[in-house]
Amino acid sequence: MAEEDDASKTEDPSDKKLADAKQKGQVVQSQEIKSWAILMGGLGLLIIAGPFVARNLRGAIRPFIEMPDSISADFEHLRFVLGNLLVDVGWILAPVLAVLFITAIAANVGQFGLILATEKVKPDWSKVSLLKGVKRLVSFKAIMEFLKGILKLIAVGVISLFLAIPLLQDIELIPQKDIIYSLDRIYLVAITLFAGTVAAMTVIAFADYVFQRHTFMKDMRMSKQEVKDEYKQQEGDPQIKARIRKLRQERAQQRMMAAVPDADVVVTNPTHYSVALSYKMDEMAAPKLVAKGVDHLAFRIREIAEAHDVPLVENPPLARALYAGVELDEEIPAEHFQAVAEVIGFVMRKRGLLSS
Repeated sequence: MAEEDDASKTEDPSDKKLADAKQKGQVVQSQEIKSWAILMGGLGLLIIAGPFVARNLRGAIRPFIEMPDSISADFEHLRFVLGNLLVDVGWILAPVLAVLFITAIAANVGQFGLILATEKVKPDWSKVSLLKGVKRLVSFKAIMEFLKGILKLIAVGVISLFLAIPLLQDIELIPQKDIIYSLDRIYLVAITLFAGTVAAMTVIAFADYVFQRHTFMKDMRMSKQEVKDEYKQQEGDPQIKARIRKLRQERAQQRMMAAVPDADVVVTNPTHYSVALSYKMDEMAAPKLVAKGVDHLAFRIREIAEAHDVPLVENPPLARALYAGVELDEEIPAEHFQAVAEVIGFVMRKRGLLSS
């Protein structure tokens, strides 16, 4: 069943689905990017702050290496000395740890932005299921993570070994050197190994991000039905919209038909077009179109006009022009003034409102 569902999801995820997923905390995320960022930060700190940290650490542990016999061996004194040592080391390493912590947060924010996904912290009892836990352990994603971990260890191990062997050829001589030389040599080895590890992790992190993005976009794919359902939610059901549009048109027609009895003249085609005009000299600057229609609707306008003694005037060119160029309740444009004036003048003269 799951395979059928996956096979039906052939459409790319919509912006809305990706945005909803982001609100739920479902985003493209690579742990290797975070590991790479921390290693990069560590390498930068090792190069920039390494000498400062090493100098202070040397000062803190020098008495334990050079003059261990001067330290009293009673419990209270040892606890006091070791407590002070831990505090000193903590203050020395605190800025380094703070930078690494900020780097880890920035690596996550840089991948998917700053989001507050409350659903991620809600308890999900389905995760407690033993069966689902076993399925997660043997899933394709879990297997890929396991293989990725193995490959990462092999790659980093091979590169570290390749870089370390030349540096450790004289390792047996280090105990014969003083502490400053030993620490400096360790510092050089550490930078070299860090740089090699960062180089390997750069390739691994990039490849993992591409893989994670591909997997995420594949999981987010939608079926054609899901796309249609989402469109209905955003734009509204087309059938409902069509029904609403039809109701609005019917109401508009009812209002329009209700205005025909008060019209002053209806210009006809004579059978296909009907346009009802109203003109009140004391109230209007120009005649106004109050109703218009074609075919069946044109017949209804003529029918209502005849029932209410509204004059009908046959003028096919004018009827077509007014129907096409003037909307309901709009005044007649200037280019039609003369033709409309002649029609209204004819009606008024017929009614005896104007002298011949």
